[in-house]
Amino acid sequence: MEVLPLPEVADRMGLPVTRVQQLLRDGQLLAVRRDGVLVVPEAFLAAGTVVKGLPGTITVLRDQNFSTDEILRWLFTEDTSLPGTPIEALRGDRGREVKRRAQAMGF
Repeated sequence: MEVLPLPEVADRMGLPVTRVQQLLRDGQLLAVRRDGVLVVPEAFLAAGTVVKGLPGTITVLRDQNFSTDEILRWLFTEDTSLPGTPIEALRGDRGREVKRRAQAMGF
């Protein structure tokens, strides 16, 4: 998984770093620490914005008490029913399918 530090995320989105930090606080994006640096998976961005459907998927999984690490693992784990990974499906504009699978995990 390729990752970007927050300043690079901000640059790609045309936003100040403080706005990217707000997106993280609001659950629109996820970040992890790598070598002490907060980074965001590059796959979460497309055309200078957050991938459509990602914030809603994060919310569904957070509502089911998934940790950040668990959400990242789920988003980047192969799912033969999609096919591919959930993040690939979101990038392919198949957000409803991904959200349904995320909701089903809570039952």
